[in-house]
Amino acid sequence: MTPSAPPQPHGAPAAASITATSGRAAHRRPARHRWLRRVAKTLLAVGVVTLAAGVALAALTPGVGDAEQRAAAIDSTHHVAGPTTAVPTRFATALIATEDSRFYSNPGIDVLSLGRSAVAALTGSVDQGGATLEQQLAKQLYYGGLDGGVTAKAGQVTLAVKLDTGYSKQQVLQMYAAVVYFGNGYYGLDAASHGYFGVSPSHLTWGQAALLAGLVQAPSAYDPVNHRSLATSRQRHVLDRLVATGQLSSAEAATAAAAPLHLVAGNTGS
Repeated sequence: MTPSAPPQPHGAPAAASITATSGRAAHRRPARHRWLRRVAKTLLAVGVVTLAAGVALAALTPGVGDAEQRAAAIDSTHHVAGPTTAVPTRFATALIATEDSRFYSNPGIDVLSLGRSAVAALTGSVDQGGATLEQQLAKQLYYGGLDGGVTAKAGQVTLAVKLDTGYSKQQVLQMYAAVVYFGNGYYGLDAASHGYFGVSPSHLTWGQAALLAGLVQAPSAYDPVNHRSLATSRQRHVLDRLVATGQLSSAEAATAAAAPLHLVAGNTGS
């Protein structure tokens, strides 16, 4: 009588099964490791190229030590006062909430916005990335207010970092408010405040400050003299941003939106 094979312990896998499983795991590990190494090398290469490009752009773009003189020269061209006084709180707060909500924490550039812009460039979609106030200021001071192509935009990003390094946030706000265009021939906050409302910037109401802050994106499209409904719609957007950033309550924003603007430009009445 042929003796039978000893029984396998209950629940123990067969030797062949263990060998096959080990082989598959061993095959997956090198493949996964190769993939991780490729990703790491790609990220390293991108980092090196980005660093090299940044160094090159820093060398090719001008210094910003003359930024205040450039702002004053632009103001002189338009016969308005230069950046000599602090920007009133209401306008500054409305502007930052709408144009650059991370203004006080970013280094002149907004990495999230730049990322969105890069994705848009790669996919051919609409660029939803917003330029920081430093980038917008760099465009005004060093590029004549023109967007330009990719090279110009890269230069503006580099100059924005330089501006943030060389000047305080308050100085950046002063220069920006002094040179930005508000439509109807009003260059600078002081001219716009007096021109539209007949008051100095420090006396702007929340509603008036919100309207002016909304104008800088598209002063012709949101012109309160010729396109009142679009201007007030944009004003409401700014007030909503003030609520979203915790600067105003919903009730305060509603009150500001309902308050008369007292426009004096173009004899438009309230």
